[in-house]
Formats: sequence, structure tokens, C-alpha cells
Amino acid sequence: MPGRKAFLLRIDPKLWEALEKWAADELRSVNGQIEYVLSRAVEASGRDRRSTSRRNERESEDERG
Repeated sequence: MPGRKAFLLRIDPKLWEALEKWAADELRSVNGQIEYVLSRAVEASGRDRRSTSRRNERESEDERG
């Protein structure tokens, strides 16, 4: 995917504060932290293309024995 998609996000001020602190702890911008957290959630749910490919490979290996 070339470039990045920009969009408006409305977020609760208390959640924003928590994200700011978390991002600072990990030396990221809040935007970077949000992207990191969302990426991890997508991967953990198995909805990431790369995760799906790896899961399919594991299932194929399991079928082969």
C-alpha cells in the first residue's frame, strides 16, 4: 500500500491522555502508538493478510501430519 491513509478520529480525552503517556513510555508519537496498537490487534485477531497466510501454512502442515 503506497503512502498512508489519513482520517479523523474522535477520542475520549481520558483515553487520549492514557495513549499519550503510553506513547511517551515507548518513545512513539500518539499517532504511532495508535497505529502500533491497532496493528497488533489486527494481527492477534488473525485478520492480517500475513497472519492469514501463516495460519494457512500451519493448517496445511497439520493436515500433512
